[in-house]
Amino acid sequence: MEDLNDVYNELIMEHSMNSYNKKKLENADFEEKGHNPNCGDEITLELKLKENVIEDMAFSGHGCAISQASTSIMIDTLKGKTIEQAKEIIKTFIEMIKRETTDEEELRKLEDAIAFKNVSNMPARVKCALLAWHTVENMISKK
Repeated sequence: MEDLNDVYNELIMEHSMNSYNKKKLENADFEEKGHNPNCGDEITLELKLKENVIEDMAFSGHGCAISQASTSIMIDTLKGKTIEQAKEIIKTFIEMIKRETTDEEELRKLEDAIAFKNVSNMPARVKCALLAWHTVENMISKK
């Protein structure tokens, strides 16, 4: 039987190499740039809102496999959610990476983003995984 970590690693590699979320979003309502000066990862997030729901998101930029995959999976996770739901999911993801929450019930909200749980064991990669999440957090906090 396949180890859960293998499944997570495959998911991360898949999203880092073939992200269908990496594109230009026409008529985006919000755009926010994120940059990790430690490793040079740079992303631009675009977001389209319909009433209070995240209708669509996309990203562009470059970076390591972890930052690219984390951005893509974050978009899948937040699409279709209200701003309030998104804020809650973002908070949970950040707490998971910083090891401030291990509550399985809480972590279920993260859907596929739970694949990054083990990044907390790799301090050098934490900022890579968090780049998109902090960027979208900044973006929606202005709303």
